[in-house]
Amino acid sequence: MKSTILAFVSGLLFGLGLAISGMTDRQVILGFLDLFGEFNPQLVYVLAGAVVFTAISFRFVLRLPRPVFATGFQLPAATAVDRQLLLGAALFGVGWGLIGYCPGPALVGLAGGLRDAMIFVPAMLAGSFTHYLTDRRGKIGEE
Repeated sequence: MKSTILAFVSGLLFGLGLAISGMTDRQVILGFLDLFGEFNPQLVYVLAGAVVFTAISFRFVLRLPRPVFATGFQLPAATAVDRQLLLGAALFGVGWGLIGYCPGPALVGLAGGLRDAMIFVPAMLAGSFTHYLTDRRGKIGEE
């Protein structure tokens, strides 16, 4: 129960941060990505703040023997930059640039009743499910 409450509070805080920073407004995102048009630098400050905060806080957090509210850290084991990672990053970037949403802001937009998010989120879930099916099929063949 405690972990569910912490997850809810964390998600609420994350969504609030996205809303305050303007990252739920796809026009702000598209303006940020439009380097040669009507560039909107508003998110440069959001990005810079996130990078600085993370760079400083991770140095302290990762020195702890374990997280405050968990039994251990869950850090990625893979460090290789492979074709699958590059292709996924490229698809994510193209999708973000075309529509102006990535998963977090899209879910916040959906919760806020934004029409664009109501179209994007089901498409995002369909893509995730398609990946699940194709990735699973590949793993079944490996066994």
